[in-house]
Amino acid sequence: MSNKTLNTEQGHWLLAKMGKRVLRPGGKELTLRLVNELKINHKDKLVEFAPGMGFTAELLLNINPKSCTGIELNEEAVDILKKKVFLNGYSVVNRSAADTGLESSSTDKVIGEAMLTMQADHRKSEIIREAYRILKPGGWYGIHELGLIPENIEDDAKAEIQQELAKSIKVNARPLTIKEWCDLLEKEGFKIKTIDQNPMELLKAKRMIADEGLLRTLKIGFNIMINPKAKKKIMDMQNIFNKYEDHLTAFAIIAEK
Repeated sequence: MSNKTLNTEQGHWLLAKMGKRVLRPGGKELTLRLVNELKINHKDKLVEFAPGMGFTAELLLNINPKSCTGIELNEEAVDILKKKVFLNGYSVVNRSAADTGLESSSTDKVIGEAMLTMQADHRKSEIIREAYRILKPGGWYGIHELGLIPENIEDDAKAEIQQELAKSIKVNARPLTIKEWCDLLEKEGFKIKTIDQNPMELLKAKRMIADEGLLRTLKIGFNIMINPKAKKKIMDMQNIFNKYEDHLTAFAIIAEK
Protein backbone atom coordinates (compact mmCIF):
# COMPACT_ATOMS: atom_id res chain seq x y z
CA MET A 1 0.00 0.00 0.00
CA SER A 2 0.97 3.61 -0.37
CA ASN A 3 2.02 5.38 2.81
CA LYS A 4 0.48 8.61 1.49
CA THR A 5 -3.24 7.91 1.86
CA LEU A 6 -5.33 6.17 4.50
CA ASN A 7 -6.01 2.62 3.36
CA THR A 8 -9.61 2.08 4.47
CA GLU A 9 -9.27 -1.59 3.63
CA GLN A 10 -7.37 -1.74 6.92
CA GLY A 11 -9.64 -2.10 9.91
CA HIS A 12 -8.37 0.82 11.99
CA TRP A 13 -8.62 3.34 9.15
CA LEU A 14 -12.06 2.01 8.16
CA LEU A 15 -13.29 2.58 11.71
CA ALA A 16 -11.75 6.05 11.66
CA LYS A 17 -13.63 6.80 8.44
CA MET A 18 -16.86 5.79 10.19
CA GLY A 19 -16.05 8.37 12.88
CA LYS A 20 -14.31 6.32 15.57
CA ARG A 21 -11.65 8.31 17.40
CA VAL A 22 -10.41 5.79 19.99
CA LEU A 23 -8.65 2.99 18.12
CA ARG A 24 -6.78 1.40 21.03
CA PRO A 25 -7.29 -2.26 22.02
CA GLY A 26 -7.67 -1.46 25.72
CA GLY A 27 -9.86 1.56 25.05
CA LYS A 28 -9.72 5.10 26.36
CA GLU A 29 -9.55 3.76 29.93
CA LEU A 30 -6.22 1.98 29.41
CA THR A 31 -4.79 4.92 27.46
CA LEU A 32 -5.65 7.27 30.34
CA ARG A 33 -4.04 4.92 32.84
CA LEU A 34 -0.91 4.65 30.70
CA VAL A 35 -0.61 8.42 30.32
CA ASN A 36 -1.15 8.84 34.06
CA GLU A 37 1.52 6.24 34.91
CA LEU A 38 4.01 7.98 32.60
CA LYS A 39 3.88 10.89 35.09
CA ILE A 40 4.40 13.50 32.38
CA ASN A 41 5.34 16.97 33.63
CA HIS A 42 5.90 20.44 32.18
CA LYS A 43 9.63 19.82 31.74
CA ASP A 44 9.23 16.68 29.61
CA LYS A 45 10.07 16.41 25.94
CA LEU A 46 7.64 13.84 24.53
CA VAL A 47 7.56 11.79 21.35
CA GLU A 48 4.50 9.87 20.18
CA PHE A 49 4.89 7.06 17.65
CA ALA A 50 2.07 6.69 15.09
CA PRO A 51 -0.40 9.19 16.57
CA GLY A 52 -3.00 8.38 13.91
CA MET A 53 -6.11 10.55 14.41
CA GLY A 54 -4.60 12.44 17.35
CA PHE A 55 -6.71 11.17 20.27
CA THR A 56 -3.74 10.61 22.59
CA ALA A 57 -1.97 13.70 21.24
CA GLU A 58 -4.75 15.86 22.64
CA LEU A 59 -4.45 14.15 26.02
CA LEU A 60 -0.70 14.76 26.06
CA LEU A 61 -1.06 18.42 25.13
CA ASN A 62 -3.53 18.98 27.96
CA ILE A 63 -0.68 18.16 30.37
CA ASN A 64 1.34 20.98 28.79
CA PRO A 65 4.73 19.25 28.37
CA LYS A 66 7.79 21.20 27.24
CA SER A 67 7.41 19.75 23.73
CA CYS A 68 5.47 17.01 21.96
CA THR A 69 6.43 15.49 18.61
CA GLY A 70 4.42 12.96 16.63
CA ILE A 71 6.17 10.51 14.30
CA GLU A 72 3.65 9.47 11.65
CA LEU A 73 4.44 7.58 8.44
CA ASN A 74 1.12 8.20 6.70
CA GLU A 75 1.03 11.52 4.87
CA GLU A 76 -2.76 11.91 4.97
CA ALA A 77 -2.76 11.29 8.72
CA VAL A 78 -0.01 13.91 9.07
CA ASP A 79 -2.20 16.46 7.29
CA ILE A 80 -5.14 15.65 9.56
CA LEU A 81 -2.95 15.92 12.65
CA LYS A 82 -1.53 19.27 11.61
CA LYS A 83 -5.02 20.71 11.20
CA LYS A 84 -6.21 19.18 14.47
CA VAL A 85 -3.38 19.71 16.95
CA PHE A 86 -0.44 21.44 15.22
CA LEU A 87 -1.46 24.93 16.31
CA ASN A 88 -1.55 23.77 19.91
CA GLY A 89 2.17 23.03 19.98
CA TYR A 90 2.20 19.48 18.64
CA SER A 91 4.73 19.11 15.82
CA VAL A 92 4.49 16.20 13.38
CA VAL A 93 7.33 14.49 11.52
CA ASN A 94 6.44 12.40 8.45
CA ARG A 95 8.80 9.49 9.08
CA SER A 96 8.88 5.90 10.24
CA ALA A 97 9.02 5.17 13.98
CA ALA A 98 12.00 2.94 13.19
CA ASP A 99 13.91 5.94 11.80
CA THR A 100 12.69 9.13 13.42
CA GLY A 101 15.61 11.38 12.49
CA LEU A 102 15.62 12.72 16.05
CA GLU A 103 18.81 13.18 18.05
CA SER A 104 20.01 10.41 20.35
CA SER A 105 19.20 10.85 24.05
CA SER A 106 17.01 13.88 23.31
CA THR A 107 13.64 12.73 24.66
CA ASP A 108 12.25 12.22 28.17
CA LYS A 109 9.31 9.96 27.31
CA VAL A 110 8.07 8.05 24.27
CA ILE A 111 4.55 6.67 23.87
CA GLY A 112 3.23 4.36 21.17
CA GLU A 113 -0.16 2.68 20.99
CA ALA A 114 -1.64 -0.04 18.79
CA MET A 115 1.24 0.16 16.32
CA LEU A 116 3.84 -2.43 17.36
CA THR A 117 1.13 -5.09 17.11
CA MET A 118 0.90 -4.44 13.39
CA GLN A 119 4.57 -5.17 12.77
CA ALA A 120 6.52 -8.38 12.26
CA ASP A 121 8.68 -9.19 15.29
CA HIS A 122 11.90 -7.91 13.70
CA ARG A 123 10.17 -4.63 12.87
CA LYS A 124 8.87 -4.41 16.44
CA SER A 125 12.49 -4.68 17.60
CA GLU A 126 13.64 -1.95 15.19
CA ILE A 127 11.02 0.46 16.56
CA ILE A 128 11.79 -0.41 20.19
CA ARG A 129 15.51 0.08 19.44
CA GLU A 130 14.75 3.54 18.03
CA ALA A 131 12.76 4.47 21.13
CA TYR A 132 15.73 3.42 23.25
CA ARG A 133 18.13 5.49 21.11
CA ILE A 134 16.18 8.76 21.31
CA LEU A 135 15.41 8.48 25.03
CA LYS A 136 17.63 10.08 27.63
CA PRO A 137 19.12 7.73 30.24
CA GLY A 138 16.31 7.08 32.72
CA GLY A 139 13.70 7.97 30.09
CA TRP A 140 10.44 6.01 29.85
CA TYR A 141 8.79 4.21 26.93
CA GLY A 142 5.07 3.50 27.27
CA ILE A 143 3.25 1.10 24.93
CA HIS A 144 -0.40 0.03 24.66
CA GLU A 145 -0.78 -3.05 22.47
CA LEU A 146 -2.92 -6.06 21.67
CA GLY A 147 -2.05 -9.08 23.76
CA LEU A 148 -2.61 -12.82 23.93
CA ILE A 149 -3.71 -14.87 26.93
CA PRO A 150 -3.08 -17.18 28.66
CA GLU A 151 0.70 -17.04 28.87
CA ASN A 152 0.96 -20.70 27.88
CA ILE A 153 -1.27 -20.38 24.81
CA GLU A 154 -0.35 -23.06 22.31
CA ASP A 155 1.63 -22.11 19.21
CA ASP A 156 -1.05 -23.47 16.87
CA ALA A 157 -3.74 -21.37 18.55
CA LYS A 158 -1.50 -18.29 18.43
CA ALA A 159 -0.80 -18.77 14.71
CA GLU A 160 -4.52 -19.26 13.99
CA ILE A 161 -5.49 -16.07 15.82
CA GLN A 162 -2.78 -14.05 14.06
CA GLN A 163 -3.84 -15.37 10.65
CA GLU A 164 -7.55 -14.74 11.28
CA LEU A 165 -6.87 -11.22 12.56
CA ALA A 166 -4.67 -10.41 9.57
CA LYS A 167 -7.36 -11.64 7.18
CA SER A 168 -10.10 -9.68 8.92
CA ILE A 169 -8.44 -6.33 9.62
CA LYS A 170 -6.19 -6.38 6.54
CA VAL A 171 -3.07 -5.77 8.62
CA ASN A 172 -0.41 -8.28 9.60
CA ALA A 173 -1.45 -8.15 13.25
CA ARG A 174 0.87 -10.10 15.55
CA PRO A 175 -0.27 -9.77 19.17
CA LEU A 176 2.01 -11.29 21.82
CA THR A 177 1.79 -12.63 25.35
CA ILE A 178 2.93 -10.34 28.16
CA LYS A 179 6.18 -12.28 28.51
CA GLU A 180 6.88 -11.92 24.79
CA TRP A 181 6.21 -8.16 24.90
CA CYS A 182 8.49 -7.76 27.92
CA ASP A 183 11.20 -9.94 26.36
CA LEU A 184 11.24 -7.72 23.25
CA LEU A 185 11.67 -4.60 25.38
CA GLU A 186 14.32 -6.12 27.63
CA LYS A 187 16.26 -7.47 24.66
CA GLU A 188 16.79 -3.87 23.49
CA GLY A 189 18.03 -2.76 26.90
CA PHE A 190 14.85 -1.62 28.65
CA LYS A 191 13.88 -2.42 32.23
CA ILE A 192 10.16 -3.10 32.81
CA LYS A 193 8.61 -0.67 35.31
CA THR A 194 4.85 -1.28 35.18
CA ILE A 195 2.38 -3.61 33.45
CA ASP A 196 -1.35 -2.93 33.13
CA GLN A 197 -4.13 -4.80 31.35
CA ASN A 198 -7.67 -4.21 30.07
CA PRO A 199 -10.11 -6.39 28.11
CA MET A 200 -9.98 -6.08 24.30
CA GLU A 201 -13.57 -4.97 23.63
CA LEU A 202 -13.00 -2.46 20.83
CA LEU A 203 -16.37 -2.93 19.11
CA LYS A 204 -18.60 -3.87 22.03
CA ALA A 205 -21.38 -1.40 22.77
CA LYS A 206 -20.36 -0.72 26.38
CA ARG A 207 -16.76 0.04 25.38
CA MET A 208 -17.86 2.12 22.39
CA ILE A 209 -20.00 4.33 24.62
CA ALA A 210 -17.21 4.62 27.21
CA ASP A 211 -14.71 5.56 24.50
CA GLU A 212 -16.81 7.77 22.24
CA GLY A 213 -19.85 8.88 24.26
CA LEU A 214 -23.44 7.92 23.47
CA LEU A 215 -24.13 10.47 20.74
CA ARG A 216 -20.94 9.78 18.83
CA THR A 217 -21.51 6.03 19.17
CA LEU A 218 -24.96 6.45 17.61
CA LYS A 219 -23.44 8.52 14.82
CA ILE A 220 -20.79 5.83 14.16
CA GLY A 221 -23.52 3.19 14.12
CA PHE A 222 -25.54 5.24 11.62
CA ASN A 223 -22.50 5.71 9.37
CA ILE A 224 -21.91 1.96 9.40
CA MET A 225 -25.55 1.13 8.67
CA ILE A 226 -25.71 3.35 5.56
CA ASN A 227 -22.46 1.91 4.21
CA PRO A 228 -23.10 -1.80 3.42
CA LYS A 229 -19.51 -2.50 2.37
CA ALA A 230 -18.12 -1.03 5.58
CA LYS A 231 -20.81 -2.80 7.62
CA LYS A 232 -19.80 -6.20 6.25
CA LYS A 233 -16.11 -5.63 6.97
CA ILE A 234 -16.74 -4.33 10.48
CA MET A 235 -19.11 -7.21 11.28
CA ASP A 236 -16.40 -9.62 10.08
CA MET A 237 -13.93 -7.94 12.43
CA GLN A 238 -16.37 -8.14 15.34
CA ASN A 239 -17.02 -11.82 14.64
CA ILE A 240 -13.28 -12.55 14.82
CA PHE A 241 -12.91 -10.53 18.02
CA ASN A 242 -15.84 -12.45 19.55
CA LYS A 243 -14.50 -15.80 18.36
CA TYR A 244 -11.17 -15.29 20.10
CA GLU A 245 -12.23 -13.05 23.00
CA ASP A 246 -10.95 -15.56 25.55
CA HIS A 247 -7.46 -15.16 24.09
CA LEU A 248 -7.37 -11.44 23.26
CA THR A 249 -6.53 -8.69 25.73
CA ALA A 250 -4.70 -5.37 25.86
CA PHE A 251 -1.46 -4.61 27.68
CA ALA A 252 0.04 -1.29 28.70
CA ILE A 253 3.70 -1.47 29.62
CA ILE A 254 6.12 1.21 30.78
CA ALA A 255 9.81 0.44 30.36
CA GLU A 256 12.84 2.50 31.46
CA LYS A 257 16.09 3.14 29.62
